[in-house]
Amino acid sequence: MQRKGGFDLFLNWLTCIAVVSALIKTCMGGELYESKSFFSFIRSVDPQNELGIQWNHLSQNPCLHKPNGVKCNLQATSILEIRLENLNLSGVIDADALCKLRKLQVLSLSRNLIHGTIPSSISYCTGLRYLNLSSNSLSGRVPHTLTKLKYLKSLDISNNHFTNIGPYIGKEFDHSNKYLKKPVSLQSDGHLNTRRKDEQAAGASKDSSEDNSIDLLVVLIPLYLGFGFLFVFLYYMRKRADKIAKEKEAQKVLKETPLKLSPINAIQEVKQEDRNQALVFFVEDHQSFKLDDLLEASADLQSQGICSSLYKVILKNNATYAVKRLKKLQVSFEEFSQTMTRIGNLKHRNILPLVGYNCTNEEKLLFYKYQNNGSLLNLLKGYIEGKREFPWRLRLTIASGLARGLAFIYQNPKDADEIIPHGNLKLSNILLGDSMEPLISEYGISRLLDPKKNSLFSNGYTAPEKSLSEKGDVFSFGVILLELLTGKTVEKTGVDLPKWVKSMVREEWTGEVFDKEVTETALQWAFPLLNIALKCASYSPLDRPTTSEVLETIDEALSAHDDRSVSSMSSWESGHPDCCILHTVIPETWDTPGSNC
Repeated sequence: MQRKGGFDLFLNWLTCIAVVSALIKTCMGGELYESKSFFSFIRSVDPQNELGIQWNHLSQNPCLHKPNGVKCNLQATSILEIRLENLNLSGVIDADALCKLRKLQVLSLSRNLIHGTIPSSISYCTGLRYLNLSSNSLSGRVPHTLTKLKYLKSLDISNNHFTNIGPYIGKEFDHSNKYLKKPVSLQSDGHLNTRRKDEQAAGASKDSSEDNSIDLLVVLIPLYLGFGFLFVFLYYMRKRADKIAKEKEAQKVLKETPLKLSPINAIQEVKQEDRNQALVFFVEDHQSFKLDDLLEASADLQSQGICSSLYKVILKNNATYAVKRLKKLQVSFEEFSQTMTRIGNLKHRNILPLVGYNCTNEEKLLFYKYQNNGSLLNLLKGYIEGKREFPWRLRLTIASGLARGLAFIYQNPKDADEIIPHGNLKLSNILLGDSMEPLISEYGISRLLDPKKNSLFSNGYTAPEKSLSEKGDVFSFGVILLELLTGKTVEKTGVDLPKWVKSMVREEWTGEVFDKEVTETALQWAFPLLNIALKCASYSPLDRPTTSEVLETIDEALSAHDDRSVSSMSSWESGHPDCCILHTVIPETWDTPGSNC
């Protein structure tokens, strides 16, 4: 035991050394970064290589070679000054590379042939104190971003070809620079310069020495912290190793004593852990699978939200499942298990069955059979884009199945406390089975989410009172029914579809509300459905019907549609088509269209 503990301690020691080494490399790794930035700037400002730089040694630290005109800090890790004056440099200023030299304080490129403009990105050289670009061939406009250099004490851009030099620039620079110790003035030729440069240069040297001290502290402090962390970590690991050794010794003594103590608490803890890790299924044994099968399966992310993600998972036996991953649920294991048991035992042809679930402290997984026909949202979008057909008969069947599933949710439980509202009905949560039957998905998930979060409710489908209740689900169903009648989508747009339909009815344009699939023959069933949809989407919950009343109205329309289809077929075969019964079905509150056949 002690030998194993010593080996673990040795491994921990090696780990700490690696961490400290990485920390040191991080502190010192800025040299290569400074080198690349410096040589990139030199290549840009000196394309003719007047400085005689050997470009095959770019990875070397310029502070170690100490080229003329370059001054670094005491640790030779950061460039402080670049003075390349009267060297026949004929390139342009690469401010992006220059400003990566974070410690740069002095830049002097005077009396050269540098052309182009002063890049506005020079404002990122926040540490500049002295900038001299005089007597070059610079042109264009002087960037106003120079005023952002709050530590700049000396600026000379005279004897160039700028187009916007004027008194206002000097005033603006002086006004915006709150830390400017020596004011900027205009010379008689209209160029910017500063006064008392010698004093400022002396001040810059003093600031440079202060910054060297700061740079030394920046390097040493992380090293001291790293070693301090190492000693604390070793002390903690030593204490832990001693504790583990004592516990193992105590267990050894207990095993050798005649009196055997029953570790009840440990057994209960193991059982609790096994229970949390196990997969719970609501299907036959041959349809279940193991956690290892799930971990080895291929997974394709379908959608992702703040609190959940949806994956398409294909097991090795080619069984395909939709796995809903729930995160950050503020519910206990017992509450989650009870809710899932109620949902798993709820069997109806229009409710997507829950295959099983897995519950851990970090996340919860819900398993469903994957539906290849997609969602009602995909079908309606494909129809709008002209890629899929969505006939009127199929819309009636989907509306009936959806109403039937909702009515089952609220009529099936014997105890009202066992009712679990859906709370998030929308087109994307209505899946289509193998026979295009509607399947209500996401059932029961809203009960597990925090009702205070806005993500619980979907724009356009949520009742004004925003509550998990039967009347709230009826409102959402009314919006979905309006989508089926009008051929318009609400999801992801948040449009107030009930408001639009009511405005059309008030303007007596009711017939223009319906989609083109709702032909004149189908209007006699469409009008009652429009009526019940608007009642479902009423502002007040008291004005909305129950799910059973909704189902009764839709079933009547569906039965009338089927009877009408059979009657029309019989009349056609007998040579007596019966097509003029439109007025007998439409409620008196609606304007009836013409009945000429």
